[in-house]
Amino acid sequence: MDGSNSLFDREVLLTMMHRIMRIRYFEEAVLQLKADGTIPGAAHSYIGEEAVAVGACAALRPDDWMTGNHRSHGHPIAKGGDVKRAMAELLGKSTGYCKGKGGSMHLADFSIGILGESGILGSSIPVAVGAALACKQQHSDRVAMCFFGDGASNQGAFHESMNLASIWSLPVIFLCENNQYAQTTSYKKVIPTENIADRAPAYNMPGVVVDGQDALAVYEATSQAVLRARNGDGPSLVECLTYRYYEHSAGMERVPGILNNPYRSQEEMDYWKGRDPLKIHRQMLLDADLATNQELEEIEQQEREGIQIAIQFAHDSPYPAESELTEDMFAEPIEID
Repeated sequence: MDGSNSLFDREVLLTMMHRIMRIRYFEEAVLQLKADGTIPGAAHSYIGEEAVAVGACAALRPDDWMTGNHRSHGHPIAKGGDVKRAMAELLGKSTGYCKGKGGSMHLADFSIGILGESGILGSSIPVAVGAALACKQQHSDRVAMCFFGDGASNQGAFHESMNLASIWSLPVIFLCENNQYAQTTSYKKVIPTENIADRAPAYNMPGVVVDGQDALAVYEATSQAVLRARNGDGPSLVECLTYRYYEHSAGMERVPGILNNPYRSQEEMDYWKGRDPLKIHRQMLLDADLATNQELEEIEQQEREGIQIAIQFAHDSPYPAESELTEDMFAEPIEID
């Protein structure tokens, strides 16, 4: 989806509403399936941050590249990914994006530009820079975008990638989802500047801070960065101020240290939950007379039903066969006795 022609195109904004709801209901289902023991391994909820992925991906074309991070169910969905394949991957089924071998932190679909995600902090940033280099060498106007959190902005991979992208004027957008905390540590305690975007001038690129709860605001800011990259003017850093409504990883709320010494105040959480991206985008559509309550209720019903279909698809799908263990993992599979 590339809605750069009009910031107030009704179809673009309604598509954004669909995808915000799709991510929200997908993640609600994931939390329930994780609690039931259906989903193995870790699961990092994107609830509260939906406007970032949806607003940013709305500025991209289907053939533009994108990389994500460990909290990355929302990014592929925002770029048009299939929730059935995503849910199947989380359940370890062969119909999943990585045939059940990647799990929650590894969703990829090259056909719509999703290069994949990684559970290693900041490791997807240089992958996006590599994709941007390829775009430039191919004399293409495609761009690459990498999503990463505030914690990753202290990683060497972030600084090295920013430096190289600027030197070679690569078409890459560094999209920081500043959800305030790296697990339980406030970014304000570990970053010497007021904003993460303040680091951009050191690498001779624009840096902007935007309201990450407002999908339209993210869309506007990201569209400018995408246009700059597409025109050959190099990289940009976009910092979206957002908030995760749940703990860093599903189940962490039961950790004694978090229960006994909460790192977030109730006042802070109430403030951010009062700025729910789903409600903000919904109200914007109503205020602008771009949708009626009935239309929005129909979108909600459609998206909720879609997630239930995805869950059933995942449950009905088979697990990968033992004979497929090394398929797609090695150029020349090793022999296993």
